[in-house]
Amino acid sequence: MAQNAIDEQRPSTKRPRRANPFAAIGRFFGGIVLFLKQVMDELRKVVTPTWRELLSYTLVVLVFVVIMMALVTGFDQVFGRVVRWIFAGVSPLEA
Repeated sequence: MAQNAIDEQRPSTKRPRRANPFAAIGRFFGGIVLFLKQVMDELRKVVTPTWRELLSYTLVVLVFVVIMMALVTGFDQVFGRVVRWIFAGVSPLEA
């Protein structure tokens, strides 16, 4: 017990452990490798659509885009006429 008290009073002769300067580089490249492994795992889960599904999805997207174009065009026409009516004094029914 007396020896433990003496050991606690002495300063430690061990040098503090220095950080590895290459540890950050290893973590960086390790993270890239892990990311690429996860990407490959996810790509293995992907199922290629059949031609019928591909055609169906394409038509759905095209119809949606046409509807959105018509909607935005209509709003643009309405707001344009309202702005011309307010600031230029042109009747909204005129071109």
